Amino acid sequence: MIDDPEKTDRLVRELEASLPLETTLSQTLKQTLTKQSPDLEIPDSCHMTRIFYMGEEGGIVCGLDIGGPEAKTPYIVSITHLTFNKRMPLFRQIDAYQRHRIKKLKQQNRRNY
Repeated sequence: MIDDPEKTDRLVRELEASLPLETTLSQTLKQTLTKQSPDLEIPDSCHMTRIFYMGEEGGIVCGLDIGGPEAKTPYIVSITHLTFNKRMPLFRQIDAYQRHRIKKLKQQNRRNY
């Protein structure tokens, strides 16, 4: 099991209650989004406006406010590709979730799941 169901559910509820949250895109994510949407200026940071839990397969994913209300493409990305201000109230919980999930995914990858 990758995610602890109780901790993950609690984090999702806390994130939903705190929306919108400012986040910074990883360079890899920014490059990927730029390739997918070459006509759109992809910012370094944006607001996370939605939270979804996609189960063990997808983990926590976030809807990002990129392109404003006229955006034709929804941007839904894994929370593991985002960084957050260390001073925000949920930073420790988000950081712990990200580290744990990445660690478990690497372990699974080594076992060839």
